Amino acid sequence: MDSEPQRPKPILIAEAVAAGYGGAPVITDVSLQVAAGEVVSVVGPNGSGKSTLLKSLVGVIRVLSGRVALGDRDITNWATEDVARAGVGYVPQVDDVFGPLTVRENLEMGGYLLAPREVAGRVERVVSVFPALGRLLGRRAEKLSGGERKMVAMGRVLMLQPQLFVLDEPTANLAPAIAHTLLHDQIARLASTGAGVLLVEQRARSALEISSWTYVMGGGQCRTHGRSADLSGRADFVESFLGGAPAHA
Repeated sequence: MDSEPQRPKPILIAEAVAAGYGGAPVITDVSLQVAAGEVVSVVGPNGSGKSTLLKSLVGVIRVLSGRVALGDRDITNWATEDVARAGVGYVPQVDDVFGPLTVRENLEMGGYLLAPREVAGRVERVVSVFPALGRLLGRRAEKLSGGERKMVAMGRVLMLQPQLFVLDEPTANLAPAIAHTLLHDQIARLASTGAGVLLVEQRARSALEISSWTYVMGGGQCRTHGRSADLSGRADFVESFLGGAPAHA
């Protein structure tokens, strides 16, 4: 990786990760880190390997080379359930809630690793982070709006109080106003729990607004990275990846 300004001690470190499908790499030599309480975004065009990167970090697909560490533990190619037990909460882009179940039941499913006596208290804690879920607890998830479903998905992951949230394009198919609320309010609430947040987001400009650090993917590799505010002010970055003028112009 390029030399970086001082950052907090990371809870997630990926070093020179290569991963793909059927033994063929889609991403190569990708490194990143995320600290507690930090929102880190990964942006880039479609097909650049963003979702493949996240799946490799949480054990959905195999890491072909490189290393993934959570704190002092090497979790490279751990099973997804073991990654969850270690403290990583993953919210995929699709299939992120159980439609026939109520919101409460979805949250309880998220607490599958908890002792039964702990579940009710964790549901209360999730509602304290996402108060809007309180009035929806008895509603079936299939009856919710897209934004509400995504909030349930994040709340379900929050049941295990992870050290790290990994979110794959949480605003996909959401209306702009709902997407804005999710990014600027709900993701901030996740970070306020003290967990790190690693976010792949198609709305690159908004992602930079809410994150402290951004990695830019292109052609299966990390093309550049830096403080989000600094990238927003770089003319070459804005013209290439965002369109328009730099934030300070």
